[in-house]
Amino acid sequence: MRSVLGVLLIISPLMAGADTGPSPLEITADTTLDPQKTYGPILIKASNVTIDGKGAWLIGATQGDPKQYKGIGISAAGVSNVTLKNVNVKGWETGLKVVEGTGWHVENCNFSDNFHDPKFGWGENGRRGGIVLERVHKSKVVKNRANRVWDGCVLVDSNDNQLEDNDFSHASNTCLKIWHSSRNIFRKNNFSYGLRIDPGEVHARDSTSVLIESGSNDNRFIDNDCTHGGDGIFIRVLNQWVSTGNYFESNDCSYANNNAFEAWSPRNKYVRNKANHSSYGFWLGASDQTVLLENEASYNGLASGFHNSPHLPENGHAGIVFMFGPSSHTVVRGNKCVGNNGAGVALIGDQQSKGKKFKAWHWIIEQNTFTENKWGIFAQHADWIDVAANVFEKNSKAELFDAGDVTNLTQRNASAKAGEHPTARLHGPDVAKVGQEVQFEARRSSDPSGRKLEYRWMLGDGTESSDASPGAHSYKAPGFYRVGLTVSNGHLSDLAWQDLYVVGNSPEIGTEGNAADWTWVDPQSKVQFSDDAETKIAGKSSLFAHVSPYGGFRLNLAYPASKRAGWRLKDKTRLVFWFKGINENVPAWQDANPIVTLYESEEKSLKLTPQGDFLSTPPYNEAREGWYYFAVPLAGDKQWKREGADIETANWLSIGFDSWGAPPLRIWLDGLALE
Repeated sequence: MRSVLGVLLIISPLMAGADTGPSPLEITADTTLDPQKTYGPILIKASNVTIDGKGAWLIGATQGDPKQYKGIGISAAGVSNVTLKNVNVKGWETGLKVVEGTGWHVENCNFSDNFHDPKFGWGENGRRGGIVLERVHKSKVVKNRANRVWDGCVLVDSNDNQLEDNDFSHASNTCLKIWHSSRNIFRKNNFSYGLRIDPGEVHARDSTSVLIESGSNDNRFIDNDCTHGGDGIFIRVLNQWVSTGNYFESNDCSYANNNAFEAWSPRNKYVRNKANHSSYGFWLGASDQTVLLENEASYNGLASGFHNSPHLPENGHAGIVFMFGPSSHTVVRGNKCVGNNGAGVALIGDQQSKGKKFKAWHWIIEQNTFTENKWGIFAQHADWIDVAANVFEKNSKAELFDAGDVTNLTQRNASAKAGEHPTARLHGPDVAKVGQEVQFEARRSSDPSGRKLEYRWMLGDGTESSDASPGAHSYKAPGFYRVGLTVSNGHLSDLAWQDLYVVGNSPEIGTEGNAADWTWVDPQSKVQFSDDAETKIAGKSSLFAHVSPYGGFRLNLAYPASKRAGWRLKDKTRLVFWFKGINENVPAWQDANPIVTLYESEEKSLKLTPQGDFLSTPPYNEAREGWYYFAVPLAGDKQWKREGADIETANWLSIGFDSWGAPPLRIWLDGLALE
């Protein structure tokens, strides 16, 4: 951190001039601007300073197309504890950009009328417009404006900040965009009209009022106006890097061109929000472990309003829909779904495979109001669904419609005033070994009225139980298992769940304290290997490969570097390993992934190529943030193409990865073994 130099340069008016622009005014001490003067760019070079603009203007371009604006109005890098207030900034590519800092306080500033491109088509167009914060932490942004810009405010790698009472409305891309930014609080902001659309256009391209991406976890959105956007709030996953633990309460996302809320990430919670008068209220594909409590999702998909992308029968829409992705362990309780052109709530498994690939699985739908929809509840390819104490009135097609392949449906005879629901508590391991006895139990589950509880377990391998504890249980094969629990007091229910990874017992090769023996093949990349005792699934550590820079082509991680392993392949039928990765690129992986090669020598090898990009299409949704189990058959099969020689001894192996782009890659491997 740079220290305060204690020197204040003489301030003079700086007008926008030649293409190179004026030299920036460098701030190194407390500064008050002259409101009667017009300034050019400002560079803040010291920490612990206050800049009071007193209403002064920093003006870049004064004419021309806003998409041609250049430069940064106010910039800072590596400085902290800065107060910036009462300044107006327009005519720049970005009004304010801060890189690397803590303890900033930005208040009562106007960053409107900077870079703006309402005619831009689909795709990315940079982070710019009003405010851009990169690696900025524990800071406050209060009562500022940024209207008629590309992005109102952008947070990148920025945590523990507070944004309150700002007006970032009327943006041509997003009013708020966050990327890998966690534990931030967004309260009472105007994020409305994040919208880029031409008259008569069906879709609003990629515009949205709020965009949340790539590991943006545990943020809180309270009482924000996100109306009239392309989407209202959008949790987007284009690179398999999900955003979880976010809490949304009392936000109004109504009148969205597409979806009031759209999410493709698990474990987010929505409480008392408004999602009305849009094409869909909540579109929650691939959003496992989601909780929806007391939201409004009404009047969506109407012919007189927004009605894009009808996916239910009869050109239908929905107030709440889970579709085109798994939706395990879902709670829908106390919501109001009125007057939707389609379903109040729709839970739909994989239609293409008729539920074989995934089902809407382990749901509770209770104490909701479904009025004047086509269907109150529309279910298809769904399993283990508990329905109770809902109000159904004047739904024209059906109250609860089984569109096919709905199993284990329980409809409890409870009134809408059934009282409070029980609380399910599940305790059990998240990792076990094949054949190891494990215990799951729910004895800490409770009912507020002390009513007797009923239990239903599914342990992920076909085993079911109705006891508070299923007793000792073991798993016969390695892999991923969904463990689910539903408890009921006879009227209402609650659920809990556990993701369980079962690992094999074979001795690891290369992934247990062997980081120093790994190398890589790709001259344009650099890989730093380490043993990771925190992120692991088998043994005491995993292998972590931090790839930076990544060259953008096929990268092969190889073990051992000595090429003298001497693994005898007689009686070995497969190579197994667990994979976990973070790929920041959008989209993430490309071509075939991962490619496995066993070498006897440089001239003699056995190559096994997956028939597809298995990293982009994991077999279970939880692999996006968890671990992906690979069992690669040495003889090849329909999923793995075998090429090369028959080898009796393998002296080294490589596992190859390929990404669309070239940001750094983070790759973990564990449990590597020949079996």
